[in-house]
Amino acid sequence: MRLGLALPQYGNLADPAAVAGFATAAEDVGFRSLWVGDRILAPLEPSDLYPGGGTPEHPYPKEFETFADPFTTLATAAAVTRTARLGMSALTGPVYSPVLLARALTSLDLASSGRLDVGLGLGWLREEYFAAGVPWEGRGKRLDDVLDALEALWTGDPAAHEGPQWRIAPSTVGLRPAQDPRPPVLLGGFSPPALARVGRRADGWLAGWMPQQYLKGLWAVAVEAAEKAGRDPGTLRRVLRINPRAGTAVETVQDVLPCLDVADDEGITEVLVDLHYVAKDVDHALDLAGELLTAVG
Repeated sequence: MRLGLALPQYGNLADPAAVAGFATAAEDVGFRSLWVGDRILAPLEPSDLYPGGGTPEHPYPKEFETFADPFTTLATAAAVTRTARLGMSALTGPVYSPVLLARALTSLDLASSGRLDVGLGLGWLREEYFAAGVPWEGRGKRLDDVLDALEALWTGDPAAHEGPQWRIAPSTVGLRPAQDPRPPVLLGGFSPPALARVGRRADGWLAGWMPQQYLKGLWAVAVEAAEKAGRDPGTLRRVLRINPRAGTAVETVQDVLPCLDVADDEGITEVLVDLHYVAKDVDHALDLAGELLTAVG
């Protein structure tokens, strides 16, 4: 199983100056991938509760109040690592201009010598959309348009796109990804429409920890959609994200181990562990990461 680790990016671990040392140490001890997330702002009175356990009193984790830029964080990690995959779990795709997004992602793929995994999702907080000047309504169609535009910009010659949200005039795009024909695109989401989109057009699913029957049921939606689209579902990846956090079913590093057994039983071979909720600081996160590897053996 390929174990990955979230880079220090938010909450008590939000220290851009510590990313390089953390990434180097994580790769050296054996983590196979390094990941970032994406939060734009933390409104005082959000309209939506965090789907990972938000309540009216605590609508989202306090850690979200401090969040470093995902592109800068990954670029720093790319400069000091050599083998670890670098991914997003996940960027809120519809709030980004696909032209600017393609340029940033292509640059990251080149800077990492072809180690980038592009993770995109819809997000859950409408204030982030409003702050970015993007409508909340129609966000699923907007994500599809982003995916179409990225494909065109990565593979077209000349590149052009005509969609419901963006029009890209036929243009020369000299900067091309290191990976041929483009970096893998992984999509997040936990609804049947999201998993159907994974099956139709993505390279894999960014899953989150949930009881095994839900993992199995949602994945079946992606498999069926892939088959209907004439794609081989056996080529699709699954990256399972596990966030140890007090008050949840997975509270400690030791609680991650049964989750790995479930992942193995489901045929999931890639796992991302995020220690932001249990680590006091960056050094503590590295200590916990070492405990995890020791426990896994």
